[in-house]
Amino acid sequence: MAEKLKRVAIIGGGYAGLAAAVTLAQQNIPVTLFEAGKTLGGRARGMSYRGVSMDNGQHILLGAYRETLRLMALAGTRHDAVLRLPLALSIPGHFALKTPALPAPLHLVSGLLLARGLPLGERLAAIRFAVSLRLKNFRLPQDTSVASLLALYHQEGEIGRLLWEPLCLAALNTPIEQASAQVFLNVLRDSFSRARSDSDVVLPRADLSALFPLAAGEFICKHGGRVLTGSRIRSIERDDENFILGREGGTENFSHVICATAPQHALTLLSGLPETAPAIKMLNGFAYQPIATIYLQYPHDTRLPAPMLGLTGGFAQWVFDRGHTHGTPGLLAVVISAEGEHQDWPAEQLAGKIHLELQRAFALPPPLWHKAIIERRATFACTVGLKRPPQATGLKNFYLAGDYTAGDYPATIEGAVRSGAKAAALISATINPVISS
Repeated sequence: MAEKLKRVAIIGGGYAGLAAAVTLAQQNIPVTLFEAGKTLGGRARGMSYRGVSMDNGQHILLGAYRETLRLMALAGTRHDAVLRLPLALSIPGHFALKTPALPAPLHLVSGLLLARGLPLGERLAAIRFAVSLRLKNFRLPQDTSVASLLALYHQEGEIGRLLWEPLCLAALNTPIEQASAQVFLNVLRDSFSRARSDSDVVLPRADLSALFPLAAGEFICKHGGRVLTGSRIRSIERDDENFILGREGGTENFSHVICATAPQHALTLLSGLPETAPAIKMLNGFAYQPIATIYLQYPHDTRLPAPMLGLTGGFAQWVFDRGHTHGTPGLLAVVISAEGEHQDWPAEQLAGKIHLELQRAFALPPPLWHKAIIERRATFACTVGLKRPPQATGLKNFYLAGDYTAGDYPATIEGAVRSGAKAAALISATINPVISS
């Protein structure tokens, strides 16, 4: 019996694979987790540059990310590893929205009514938009683009430019002309219609590896599992009873497998498994969107008015002051979501442009150094009516996990975690009857 339990493999040590492994470990089902890189975390991992701790991309959480926060607590992530703030969105000199201490959704209605930088008519229209969506349970009869939805509800003016479009880009990493309105509404539903705390902005205070992956790895090992970094799975074959995973140095057999790699890598691994053809067809239809994160180190006495601020009128969309959150004074991280001409610029040119935008907004001195990280296929494009593969494939005991799989959420940490937990539940359902017997 114990031998069977040790034959569960998870390929990929990002948040989806780790969520699956922790979920199984909690049920005393040990797993072997294979991660090709040297560091756990996938697209959300820590790194170091010039001796300064940073991340390969700037990610935030929301209070609505309940599954992520639950698994972080389960794995033993420290409570002070995040800074939790009531929702307040500010674009200095242009727009400010702050939600008061009222029950949901009254906090949003009040915040919209009192928002600065918007004409009264647009604020009232935004409230009607929010109320209408709630009455319809945030469901559309047919998916459409976010741009079309905003136009339908007269939200394409300043309210669209300063609030809805930045939120859509941050959540879906897809331009509003292409982005799925239904997926966007799923995020708004969970963030604004349940508990007030669901709309909280949850900012990491540790690098993204320390936030969950490292604690998750320890949790897995403490529960009898293995975590193998620097171990790339190159092939998956199937015999009568097992999956044969090939990697440098040999092969291993497993009775159950969760493939939790990025979708483009999953395609390669699925190619030898004809039963997964429906998933392969869907993945071949995916398009991808980039994310650029530009770190600029300013003198240590540089400090922004808040840890997270919006920007408008240029390429920069959000700026994070990691001195507020990570104890690295003067280090600012600027995020540019989705496609644009910036993605083909040399790092020096991009950093220079971003500095000029920051200088105009905050009167900053020249930066001491910069580091630009551009992931050209950072997320799948969350487009209208996109068909995404389910966690269960047509192959018995073989599952997919990742933010790209079927679910309510776009390519976010919460989407990845939910997918991993669901794949684990499907495996548990096949193993638990054996355990109980």
